[in-house]
Amino acid sequence: MRKISDTIARLAALKTLHGHRHSSTGSAPDSLPQLTGFGSNPGALNGRYRLPAQLRDGAPLVVVLHGCTQTAAAYDHHSGWSQLAEEAGFALLYPEQHRGNNPNLCFNWFLPADTRRDAGEALSIRQMIDAMVARHGIDGDRIFVTGLSAGGAMAATMLATHPEVFAGGAIIAGLAHGSARTVPEAFDRMRGHGLPSEATLQKLLRDASDHRGTWPKISIWQGTADQTVAATNAQALAAQWRGVHGLDEEPTFSRASGALAKHVWSDIEGDAVLEINMIAGMGHGTPLAPGLGAPGPFMLDVGVSSTRAIADFWGIAQARTDSRTASAQPRSVVPYDARPDAREQSRQARSEADTPPASSSAGASGIQKTIEDALRAAGLMR
Repeated sequence: MRKISDTIARLAALKTLHGHRHSSTGSAPDSLPQLTGFGSNPGALNGRYRLPAQLRDGAPLVVVLHGCTQTAAAYDHHSGWSQLAEEAGFALLYPEQHRGNNPNLCFNWFLPADTRRDAGEALSIRQMIDAMVARHGIDGDRIFVTGLSAGGAMAATMLATHPEVFAGGAIIAGLAHGSARTVPEAFDRMRGHGLPSEATLQKLLRDASDHRGTWPKISIWQGTADQTVAATNAQALAAQWRGVHGLDEEPTFSRASGALAKHVWSDIEGDAVLEINMIAGMGHGTPLAPGLGAPGPFMLDVGVSSTRAIADFWGIAQARTDSRTASAQPRSVVPYDARPDAREQSRQARSEADTPPASSSAGASGIQKTIEDALRAAGLMR
């Protein structure tokens, strides 16, 4: 049994998320148009989008899912997706949570009613995608999804429940589809406790749809010092997706450069279809580099731009040259600007958000309140 002091310390660390709520959502300019009239919207989500100044027919679409305490506009501003979309010529869709669904703006990645095919929040996101394709001439074969934390977990769910929709996905500090179905399970999985076996994870993915075609390629991103979503979840995600791609446990190749360690699995044609990107010393957040996006709460300048690297892995970073014939072949290795101070900047960026207190003085009478407050702050309790 885990010590109660360990539980309280980790809960207290999650409570820091609550303190960043307003700074995470209110500091970014909001120029994303509203997407309206996209369907029955059973998950009651908001929809936002961005089109480049010159959108060609057959452009790709990237669906971006923000993390807890964030808004679509804030995540767009800090991640740099709109800047890259303007350069490369692809469209963006930002499903957005609201406090009526979750008080901390988390997508409800652990609720079965919102994570099944053709139901809840998952269906709302699918309806938004269909509307974007129909209204803006999107290439239906080049639709991608990414997200951070709860958004990453929901991205994993979208890839599992609607694999025929997506050519690829990217999960940042997220969790495997179906790994939690209750609040206590969600909290345990975030800490890396009780993760399902590889066989169970692969069954959860196969049971999420009746898909028998080509599966999306997956990019996984994780910080080794993440105190909110344990790094073992990255390995669980890889294990879940190795099965449908028919991959061995050992990667095809691995490479380290600076703080970034990359592990790549290739299919029988030699194309990279699965990768894990582990960043040493990084806490909970999206990896950024100067020149694209801007640091902020849970948006961490560690000298590598996950936004650009993900678009490159998907083969859409240079889409503007000819959006109808652009190559979808991924590059196996993402260039990395190995700056010697990357780890130190990461430590500074996460110091307040991700470092648990050394000890807790909470007495027995305060344990229940501490647990409930932290679960609410993590979006796991209403």
